[in-house]
Amino acid sequence: MKQEQNRGKRCHCIVCGAELGTKPLLEMAHMPASAQKIPLTKEEAENEAVDLRLFQCPGCGLVQFDCEPVDYYRDVIRSGGYSTTMVELRTRQYRHLIEKYHLEGKKFLEAGCGRGEFLKVLTSFPVKAYGIEHKGDLVEIARKDGLNVIRDFTERVDHVIGTEGPYDVFLSFNFLEHQPQPGVMLDCISNNLTEDGMGLITVPSFEYILDNDGYYELIRDHITYYTFETLRYLLESHGFQVLEEEMVNRDTLAVIVRKTGAKKAGQKPAAKKAVEIVYGKADVSGLEKNRDKLDHELENLSDSLKKENKTMAVWGASHQGFTLTATTHLKDSVSYIIDSAPFKQGRFAPGSGLPIVPPDYVTDHMVDAILIVAPGYTEEIAGNIRKWWGEQIRILTLRSEKVEELS
Repeated sequence: MKQEQNRGKRCHCIVCGAELGTKPLLEMAHMPASAQKIPLTKEEAENEAVDLRLFQCPGCGLVQFDCEPVDYYRDVIRSGGYSTTMVELRTRQYRHLIEKYHLEGKKFLEAGCGRGEFLKVLTSFPVKAYGIEHKGDLVEIARKDGLNVIRDFTERVDHVIGTEGPYDVFLSFNFLEHQPQPGVMLDCISNNLTEDGMGLITVPSFEYILDNDGYYELIRDHITYYTFETLRYLLESHGFQVLEEEMVNRDTLAVIVRKTGAKKAGQKPAAKKAVEIVYGKADVSGLEKNRDKLDHELENLSDSLKKENKTMAVWGASHQGFTLTATTHLKDSVSYIIDSAPFKQGRFAPGSGLPIVPPDYVTDHMVDAILIVAPGYTEEIAGNIRKWWGEQIRILTLRSEKVEELS
């Protein structure tokens, strides 16, 4: 029995407050109810599905779901934080930020630091690193790792963060898109910064989703879908000037900002809205077409493997993997989902009910093919598959609107 929780509870834009209207851009059936609240039983997991409605604000252009946030939106739960790909990216970003803006010796605050994966990378630089995290057990893990982390959250504009402020720089990595009140979060952070404080922010890119027709990138945890234009509008509305914009890791927007203190709460929406507008709305027709196309392609792949009496697994207990396995024929043809994050292992994927296993499970439960569904980590995962199991496993990956085989 499918959940209908938290659907259609919000009528106004999260950022500018304009009415969203009654006709959504896109309706999506049988989507995973969450990306991080992963059930312990197969039966529970199969029931963890919801129907979602995607809207575009007519005021500021921001694309967003009309549902309430997941109940753990204050917590930062990362599975790829210690991957080589992410460590190298954060190292490059930190080096550029510190050297270009002469931030040596300054106080850095990561708002939503999880167990301190990215904060630990920062400690190798000549700055003072602090972090806040809402989830208590993650705070304890970070502290045991020697990091300056406290349990806290940016719930109110007038909230004082810790005892080390004001801070010179804030960091926010793929956290803003979870927030039901992003303006409150930004105002709170701003009030805890020095007069000319700076920030580094990343969020998933809606441009990337549209360019690749990646409907599987949509997940209820991410209630907002930013572009450079809508992210800039939000930041400028809350007293931050955007100094630099960059697309990183193929699918993520990264911006460097400076506090100006001059809010533009009454400013008009940017002339260029979230995405290309077609008759006043974002053109998401490619997302719908790609869902049908991918389902057909994955059905053909599954049928061909079955005819040869061969088996397949998916690598990636991510929101992409959960969405694909819940909404396509994969749920009926995949043996299990592989993931390196211990907190996901031994559980079951919401929507599909597929078991999530560690990589070493494959050795004793070998499959003939593995489909990698982890954008940004594909090459790293493929290299590990070849290193651990040689050439005996056929490696496939998802490339926007099609499945490709890796040599």
